[in-house]
Amino acid sequence: MDGTEVFVAYRNLLFTVAYEILGSAADAEDVLQESWLLWTGVDQSTVLNQRAYLIRIATRQALKRLRTLDRRKETYVGPWLPEPLLTSPDVAEDVELAESVSLAMLLVLETLGPTERAVFVLREVFELEYDEIAEAVGKTQEAVRQIAHRARTHVAARRPRSTGSSDEHRAALQAFQRAVETGELQSLLDILAPDVVALSDGGGVRHALLRPIVGADNVARLLAVGWWKRDVERSVELVQINGGPGLLVRVDGEIDGVVAVRVDNGRVTGAYHVRNPEKLSRLKQSTALRR
Repeated sequence: MDGTEVFVAYRNLLFTVAYEILGSAADAEDVLQESWLLWTGVDQSTVLNQRAYLIRIATRQALKRLRTLDRRKETYVGPWLPEPLLTSPDVAEDVELAESVSLAMLLVLETLGPTERAVFVLREVFELEYDEIAEAVGKTQEAVRQIAHRARTHVAARRPRSTGSSDEHRAALQAFQRAVETGELQSLLDILAPDVVALSDGGGVRHALLRPIVGADNVARLLAVGWWKRDVERSVELVQINGGPGLLVRVDGEIDGVVAVRVDNGRVTGAYHVRNPEKLSRLKQSTALRR
């Protein structure tokens, strides 16, 4: 294969790498463009491992962009949530990939430093060797091993204790759907953890929560007064968001937002509502993710 064919063959994988490091599909696409330009200047005869080489390029570009993205988050209005993706059933079938791209896990990765995040993603999700990761992040192998250990420990303490089955996620979202559409809250209260946290991202453009809402009663009350209450035609559809069940909300036929949940031991501990229009462009068609 020539250079173009190689890049196309790995394009979905490179997008997934960049997206997991950044949590932003728009920025991941920019990383792909930058990576392609760099790849066209490479002498193909010198590349022994095309996959590792391309991941190295994409990772370096993602790390540069992540620092810019972090500065944008400092002035962001309200909570910042990852950009949701409409995904196909094959993503859900890869359990490890589905967990790694879930909004819940991407929020956990937000608590890592840039290099820690890249090392964790490359090692735990894409299973690169330590020498390959060292090349990608500009560290020694020994340093990468230490960073990987710290990152694993950090993530293990914050990731869902039990990610829950698709059926549990679906049941939780159906309870949310009933609460939104009918105001019936009991089935929702039954599956909310006492310390559930609700986050809403409107980006300062659409109405959303400016602060996290904590506690089952508070989250239920929020829905009771109408999280999305408007004098408009609203529909709620169960779809695949970031490898798992999610709700796609339409207002007057137009996509208005998505809802995803984090399930720990059968209870919803996190509810994530994304309404920022800039983060909804990937919800009209499925995004291909690969490992």
